[in-house]
Amino acid sequence: MALTKQERRFRIKKRIRKDINGSATKPRMSVFRSNKQIYVQFIDDLEGKTLLSVCSRNKEIAEKGNVAKIEQAKLVGTLAAKKALENGITDVVFDRNGYLYHGRVKSLAEAAREGGLKF
Repeated sequence: MALTKQERRFRIKKRIRKDINGSATKPRMSVFRSNKQIYVQFIDDLEGKTLLSVCSRNKEIAEKGNVAKIEQAKLVGTLAAKKALENGITDVVFDRNGYLYHGRVKSLAEAAREGGLKF
């Protein structure tokens, strides 16, 4: 029997998370993508705390109006990089969370790299 989309993503997510862990000095940058929004969290896995989170529902991005999803992801990536650098986070471990590195996830990652994050 074929896997559903969610089951497939969960399997990929488990396989990725075996190797990826975040710390206070190098947190995990986790991406969640819904049908309408995109979210990023910087997570310290040793403490089990979210250090910083940015989403497309933030005021700076939401007031831009009706933009395409890929453009929205680019805005989230640049804002995430800006806020991370303000909080002293320069190096991160990128966690695509089971999604393919394509489309919105790729544009978010590239925008974060251009914003100054290293991963």
